[in-house]
Amino acid sequence: MHPMLNIAIRAARKAGNHIAKSLETADKIETSQKGNNDFVTNIDREAEALIIDTIKASYPDHTIVAEESGLTEGKDSAVQWIIDPLDGTNNFVKGIPHFSVSIAVRMNGRTEVACVYDPMLNELFTAQRGAGAQLNNARIRVNQLKDLQGTVLATGFPFKQKQHSESYMKILSALFVDCSDFRRQGSAALDLCYLAAGRVDGYFELGLKPWDMAAGELIAREAGAILTDFAGGTEYMKSGNVVGSSARGVKAILKHVRENGNEAILK
Repeated sequence: MHPMLNIAIRAARKAGNHIAKSLETADKIETSQKGNNDFVTNIDREAEALIIDTIKASYPDHTIVAEESGLTEGKDSAVQWIIDPLDGTNNFVKGIPHFSVSIAVRMNGRTEVACVYDPMLNELFTAQRGAGAQLNNARIRVNQLKDLQGTVLATGFPFKQKQHSESYMKILSALFVDCSDFRRQGSAALDLCYLAAGRVDGYFELGLKPWDMAAGELIAREAGAILTDFAGGTEYMKSGNVVGSSARGVKAILKHVRENGNEAILK
């Protein structure tokens, strides 16, 4: 195992255990609004501090990009740790047991290792570039589709960018004719991991941040998924708009996105 993946797993488990334990004293969870329909809790911040402390103990010179504390420049800017300490904060606040800790390491602009940890199910998704993806050390693979018939697609509503809601609903409606059903579960990191594990057949979402998908993106790709932006290119980390599935699945989803999306999101 890559030594940085080892540290990422250690950090994710520490943070995840802290998050899960905090639900035992839910009355002490403090929630505040940091943006439009965007919430943060004291537990997000505590979990993030645990992750950063664990990384810094082994790699004090590395750069860190974290959702809550932002960019912490290190002496070594070629190595970046990208952290989402609690992906699915809205679920967590509501007591819905579906959220995750997401950690990725990028070296010279390329993601090398990643882990996503679901503390409620004790499920650890991991990947190392070129070495495949695992769930609790067992190999996982994306479902290979012929078309969208009978498929279950994961998605997320653009709750921070409601100006795109009409376009999004048109895409959703068009896809619903071809697929079997949708799942909207509230953690982009886990959506990508569920795609990787074959639990859902495809995934699309718009308006994501790099920390939402940095780890899940590598896990999905290492499990054989094709990922594109809404234009069919590879700029999804920049645009925040992503489509993922097997090759034929992506082609079928993109067709509906292109036909029904407005100009602003087709990038």
